[in-house]
Amino acid sequence: MRNPFTSRAFSDAIILTAFCLCVLFFAVQNDAFEALVDYVADHEEYQLDELILALATAGIGSLIYAALRVVELARALNAKERAESDTAWLAEHDPLTHLHNRRGLDAAVAAMEANGTTGRYTVHSIDLDGFKKINDLLGHEAGDQALFEVARRLGGIYGSDALFRVGGDEFVVLQGSTDAQAAQAKASAAVAALSEPFALSGTTAEIGASIGIASVPKGKGGVRTALQHADAAMYVAKRGGRNQTVWFEPSMKDALRHRIELERDLRSALREHVVVPYFQPLVDLKSGKVHGFEALARWERNGEFLPAMEFIALAEETGLIVELTDQLLRRASIEAKSWPNHVNLAFNISPVQFRDPQLGLRIIQILGETGLPPHRLEIEITETALVQDLHQADITVSTLHAAGIRVALDDFGTGYSSLSQLSRFNFDKIKIDRSFVEGFETDERQAKIVRAVLGLGRGLGLTMTAEGIESESQLKALTELGCDVGQGFLFGRAMPADDARRLCALDTDTIRSLAG
Repeated sequence: MRNPFTSRAFSDAIILTAFCLCVLFFAVQNDAFEALVDYVADHEEYQLDELILALATAGIGSLIYAALRVVELARALNAKERAESDTAWLAEHDPLTHLHNRRGLDAAVAAMEANGTTGRYTVHSIDLDGFKKINDLLGHEAGDQALFEVARRLGGIYGSDALFRVGGDEFVVLQGSTDAQAAQAKASAAVAALSEPFALSGTTAEIGASIGIASVPKGKGGVRTALQHADAAMYVAKRGGRNQTVWFEPSMKDALRHRIELERDLRSALREHVVVPYFQPLVDLKSGKVHGFEALARWERNGEFLPAMEFIALAEETGLIVELTDQLLRRASIEAKSWPNHVNLAFNISPVQFRDPQLGLRIIQILGETGLPPHRLEIEITETALVQDLHQADITVSTLHAAGIRVALDDFGTGYSSLSQLSRFNFDKIKIDRSFVEGFETDERQAKIVRAVLGLGRGLGLTMTAEGIESESQLKALTELGCDVGQGFLFGRAMPADDARRLCALDTDTIRSLAG
């Protein structure tokens, strides 16, 4: 700190004080004031008394002005202190919910470690279910309202001092107890509270929560380890469905490490465009020619292909599904443009992505960029995607149809209220799920279902596709029943783009011989 006695202001004050003392001494010795009064009286023509009055008034005004500046400076200093205090508060708090943020959590953990109290806590990792849907459908203002209400409800259960908002819809609780029953009771109460409807922007919405719980192990870094354990348990809870609470088990640590590595590699794969479309043939059962190809995602990682369901599920959880879908559709559309004009591209849309209000417009934009005619694209959607948001599904299907894109109902019979979806949406094709095809030759009930579905499709004027055809007998039976298009290992597995291009000109017999 700088010594105030060596400052310029201090030296100036010393000089000014010394000067005033000298003037005072001189005035006392010479009766200066009396002499001045006599001089002014003897020289009235100079108007010295008025001049002295003006100077005195100016001096008083200067004193008042200086006093006001001092008050203003004091206020400015107070405002600066408040601003610094607010900045310090914002550094460790979330301005929306007023809860401590991740930096505040780090500070709390550091204080616990310094005080040696880490062994007295249980950690809860809370992730909201369905929050993104509120942002997408109702807007970010409604999302902010929801987060504020979530914080209020959780604060009523855990107490705001123990609660931290560490991400968009992620919260952490440091519960000051090691009682497992008490921790489970708190978590169950939190799930129940967050399951109650939220009043947002003139409507109601539902939010759930997945909660992972972990005890703090002994030793240095115990709380930080417990935070990782609670996160691992939370991911297990999310995979189990909405409103789940799960306690950490050691086996979850390996699963979390695998998930983190997989997510990191998937992000890298998307940056490097190494997730590519493979193409499984769709064969016209009447002409025996290739009717089209369904694009399927393939990712070769560490020398082997990862199961598509594994990394697609991860993409859905992490929000990477939009980028993944756009990349695959763009590459598949470029490839499909090189096929004969009668060969179409079928592309499946994730149920998670189908809730996106911009989905239809993005698909149309990709077709415009690649030059693939809209009538050669067929978007496949499942009943699960439809029922998650019927209103948005209706808008998206209408947008696709208006652009000339065809829409197929995939995995028919395995979702919800199939007949009601057929009556509401204007589909162009129905795909019979492989679970019905694989057993219909030997199971009379399955056979009746397949015949009924094919009859329903013909009555509605829809193209009918059977998935999972693996034998000659299945092919013959389905052809006799009037099925239009077949797909399955009998005609070929998903293949690289070059193989698909060569397959376009072949007939059914040649295709089957190559597949065999």
